[in-house]
Amino acid sequence: MRCDYCYNSDIVFAKSGNYSLNDMLDFLKTRVGMLDGVVLSGGEATTHNLVAFCQEIKKLGFLIKLDTNGLNPKAIKELLDLNLLDFIALDYKAPKEKFLQITHSNSYDKFSSTLNLLIESNIEFEARTTLHNDLLSVDDINTIISDLKKRGYDKKYYLQKFLDTGTSIANLEKSSKSFDTSKLSNKLEIVWR
Repeated sequence: MRCDYCYNSDIVFAKSGNYSLNDMLDFLKTRVGMLDGVVLSGGEATTHNLVAFCQEIKKLGFLIKLDTNGLNPKAIKELLDLNLLDFIALDYKAPKEKFLQITHSNSYDKFSSTLNLLIESNIEFEARTTLHNDLLSVDDINTIISDLKKRGYDKKYYLQKFLDTGTSIANLEKSSKSFDTSKLSNKLEIVWR
């Protein structure tokens, strides 16, 4: 994905990482007893083969949270089947009609499969959307809420305000449009971040 509001462009466009998996495991070994868990995020963490890495993290006694865009349902299912994840934060980037426009990816169906997988599983997870008022409207967010509810999602829905770091992929600035929160659906409890 190349989401317009993404401020991790240095990670998204990087050819390789700064640290090897062994470097990260060596660091985590120094934190046993000091940290409770590890968050795997990105870019998109599931573009890497995470099974062996997660198994090593679990051997160290850490909980694992995965932040994901949901475009790799096969990898997520494998991690769930092996009980390697403790929590997932799923980015619901945009309603189907705007998914390509916002993400520059024509992979809504993969995201949709992951969302269904998580709803049907027993994993603790959250759905969240990053909100830039120039990109998503109240109607768009209400469409997402309706879709989540229709699928059986009954947890809190998180709205994250766009963070203007000056480095977003689309060079976005603070939104010029207002967002009338009084028009948001009450079908789900909304939590602002």
